[in-house]
Order: sequence, then C-alpha cells, then structure tokens
Amino acid sequence: MARRMQRSGPRIDRKRKRKTRRFGDSARFRGGRLKLEEIDYKDVATLQRLTSAQGKLFSRKRSGLNAPAQRLVSLAVKRARFMALLPYVS
Repeated sequence: MARRMQRSGPRIDRKRKRKTRRFGDSARFRGGRLKLEEIDYKDVATLQRLTSAQGKLFSRKRSGLNAPAQRLVSLAVKRARFMALLPYVS
C-alpha cells in the first residue's frame, strides 16, 4: 500500500489573491434602480450624481446603468447643459 508522504515542519497556507474591486459599493451610484421614465434633464440632482466633479459622465461600470439608460442619461445631460442647468465644465 502506498503511503502519503508527510511534510515535516509547519504547514504553509497558500492564499489565492482576490481581485480587488476598482469601484467600491460606496463609490458606485446604483442607477440600475432608476426607471427609464425617471431620467429627465430637469432632475439635476440625479444627473449630478451621474457626473464627475469635472462634468464628465461616469461609465456604465461605475454608475451601474444598462445601455439604454446610459444613452438616455447622456441625452439628458446634454439637454441640461444646453438649458444651463448643469455646467459644461467646472
């Protein structure tokens, strides 16, 4: 019968490296809860949460929006900028 060889000395636990999340839950705005009908250029508070301090739109990965909602947000931000509700840059 074959016997397994025993290691001499302390056992070394090898841990796998976990991928760190680039954007934590605290930094992510859960726009997935938004309905498509709720996205409007007059809702400045929501649009400001979807833009950075420089006035750029956050990516879908960071904002948590799906593709149709991201397109509607993009259009709403452009309209709000045109109506001077949001700044182009800050």
